Parts: sequence; structure tokens; C-alpha cells
Amino acid sequence: MIYEVREYVAVPGRLEAVIDLFTSATQPMLAKHGMELVSAGRTMIGEHSWGELVYTLRFDDLADLERKWNAMLADPEWVAALTAAEADGPLFATMRRRVLDAAPVVTA
Repeated sequence: MIYEVREYVAVPGRLEAVIDLFTSATQPMLAKHGMELVSAGRTMIGEHSWGELVYTLRFDDLADLERKWNAMLADPEWVAALTAAEADGPLFATMRRRVLDAAPVVTA
């Protein structure tokens, strides 16, 4: 089991459009392509406070992650939704992702 954490920093003034895209298109597309959403929210404290959407997905392994993301990113429905959302300009200033191993940490 692995987890992917995705952090999207919105272009100033565009966070609501990022959230709208996430709720109207991203979440349904994640479900359509079998991706398990574990959590989603805005950064409250820290870098990019209240200007960042962060969400976590769970996958079986790296092959599962790659297969599902490739399918979603190639889906014409997703491409159309993203294109429409960015009609007034880009939504994202930066995007960062991390993949975490779910294995317990062993200390000596």
C-alpha cells in the first residue's frame, strides 16, 4: 500500500476555481478511474496557508498509481473539464506530489 500526496498552490485569486474544479470534475474522475481519495483540504497553517489544496490518494503499488493516473489524464472528459476550468487563465502556480510508503517505521 502506498499513498500519494498532491499539493496544488493556486494562482492568486484562483483558489475558488481550483476548489470548484476539484469538487465538480476531479473527485468524480478519481472515482471513475478507481482512485481512492483518503483526504482533501486546504492548508490552514504553514507555507501557502489558505491558498493551497492538498489531497491524499491510496494505491496498491506504484504500478497501480501509474496505470490509474495515465487513464484519467488521457480521459477526454477530464481534458475537457481542465481546459474549461482554465479558460480564464491558469489555475495552478505550482504543484508538488509525494509518494509515501505505508510500511511502518522501525526504530532500534
